[in-house]
Amino acid sequence: MFRTKTVLVVVFLFVFAITAHAQIKPAASFKIVPLGVKGGIDESNLSAYMVAATGTNNYICLDAGTLHYGIEKAISNGVFNIPAEQVLRGYIKDYFISHAHLDHIAGLIINSPDDTAKNIYALASCIKTIQKDYFTWESWANFADEGEAPQIKKYHYEVLIPDSITAIRNTAMTVRAFPLSHSNLTSTAFLIGSNDAYILYLGDTGPDEIEKSHNLHNLWLAIAPLIKANKLKAIMIETSFPNEQPDKTLFGHLTPHWLMNEMNNLADLTSKNQLKGLNIIIIHVKPPQLNINKLKAQLQAENNLKLNLIFPEQGKLIML
Repeated sequence: MFRTKTVLVVVFLFVFAITAHAQIKPAASFKIVPLGVKGGIDESNLSAYMVAATGTNNYICLDAGTLHYGIEKAISNGVFNIPAEQVLRGYIKDYFISHAHLDHIAGLIINSPDDTAKNIYALASCIKTIQKDYFTWESWANFADEGEAPQIKKYHYEVLIPDSITAIRNTAMTVRAFPLSHSNLTSTAFLIGSNDAYILYLGDTGPDEIEKSHNLHNLWLAIAPLIKANKLKAIMIETSFPNEQPDKTLFGHLTPHWLMNEMNNLADLTSKNQLKGLNIIIIHVKPPQLNINKLKAQLQAENNLKLNLIFPEQGKLIML
């Protein structure tokens, strides 16, 4: 009788250990706070994502279409427990601007009078546009330390060299920038690293086939080793229009069909099994709501790779 009970206890402990191990998830490496998730018309909800390594409040902001309203939404959702002005001035350490279209930079411009000294990281072409068209005394004021005089010198431009790894000041993270094709201009993908874990954020981009480009293919080549090594936590990538949008009027954007086509191109460089469960955060979805609903349904229907599709909500924390 005693031996039987002992065997049962051992079996129970063994099963419990296996079950507990199966339920343990890898520790999160990043905190993502979406300040704006849409791709147009709603000026209170435009592309901007605060990202920090877990355990810190040293955030960077990937694009800056909407800032203050998004921070207020995050506060109302319990993400932050300090005033919005303190989040803007203290938690956001630097900005990363993928390209200079207004829906990706308007929040930075509007909030600049109340902001603190920060760096603006971008490719040279993007910084040139910010200098020439935004931070001038005819359109706003020059809050940067270069360009039209007088210079307020609140912001410092950091020009990113494509495919070079750069330490991000005021944080323990790194960035590696890649050019993207966005119709008639260059957009940017930012590969953010922290303790050997990574998040890939893409600004606006069209598919290689439509854009007559190899930029996405080159990007997939660069991140394939990270996927194979299980180091890539997520890809944040746009899907602006449902499949009904004609290719000739995509204007450098993706549809569910073209996104999944690119994901299959990525799978060819790794394997379909390695992409199973990979977090794909769908960003820059354009209203109206009918189109958004269509787009979500089409993505789910074409998800043969079994990607973990995430649709971020403004002001709601994502841990990865």
